[in-house]
Amino acid sequence: MSTDKKGGIYSPVVTPFGADLAPDGQRLVRHCRWLLGQGVGLAVFGTNSEANSMSAQEKMGLMDDLVKAGIAPGRMMPGTGCCALTDTVELTRHALAHDIHDVLMLPPFYYKGVSDDGLFASYSEVIQRVGDASLRIYLYHIPPVSQVPLSIPLIQRLLDAYPRVIAGIKDSSGDWSNTQAMLQSVQSPDFNVYAGSESFLLDTLRGGGAGCITATGNVNPAAIVHLYETWQNEDADRQQAALNAVRQAFQQFSMIPALKAAVASYGDDPDWFRVRPPLLALGDAQAKKLITDLDKLGFSMPGLNQKAGHIG
Repeated sequence: MSTDKKGGIYSPVVTPFGADLAPDGQRLVRHCRWLLGQGVGLAVFGTNSEANSMSAQEKMGLMDDLVKAGIAPGRMMPGTGCCALTDTVELTRHALAHDIHDVLMLPPFYYKGVSDDGLFASYSEVIQRVGDASLRIYLYHIPPVSQVPLSIPLIQRLLDAYPRVIAGIKDSSGDWSNTQAMLQSVQSPDFNVYAGSESFLLDTLRGGGAGCITATGNVNPAAIVHLYETWQNEDADRQQAALNAVRQAFQQFSMIPALKAAVASYGDDPDWFRVRPPLLALGDAQAKKLITDLDKLGFSMPGLNQKAGHIG
């Protein structure tokens, strides 16, 4: 009987930075509260969080900030996969210490062309060093960025070896046929397949998938959640087309600066424009075009007020 099947929409939460480029925990808490109010979970320290531009210590500090602010651990799926084995173990242990059991784990991605045996050894070593039966790992397949793919045979091998720990995968290949193959070929009733973009949400749900973990969950959460909740309704294809149009407006630009530009503009908080190098913020003309195009679509971010007062 299936006992661990999950589902829903998660946002790889964008990370605010101060003028000194240090992570801004208060702004992050505010944005996470808004996202939770819109019905999405928090995949903090994902690709769109600029996670790999932050140290393990910075990420652990932000995790502390979120928990201290009362963000529910069960609504978080922090990214803990790093190039260094010891960093991955430390971040994962830190999550578990906060009663956060679901983590999203990249493979070690610096060395390219590594074998499935090597990747299996890496995940296996992490699991054994962490040594906690409550750990639930969601594998993170993002070969366009990592250049280190996770093959279906590797996924199945990990599931066979650690059936309770390997809980699912985020497929950010951008290739629906790959997501479909995962849905059809991975043998486990409790394996949760999340699309890496809401562009594939309806197809993923129709194929038996769990939902999506998507960049634009930062800015368009309620509409994405609505499709997740009503995907069997007659208007599902129309909803999917509307989601695609919003995503296309963002995809004209580098995604992370565009997401932050939207939060800054609709939240009336210019500090949100800031990104960490090597990324660059959108220029004035780009930001104006983004907001103009979004306004034409009737886009809004209701209830967003990033200039809210101090968080106690």
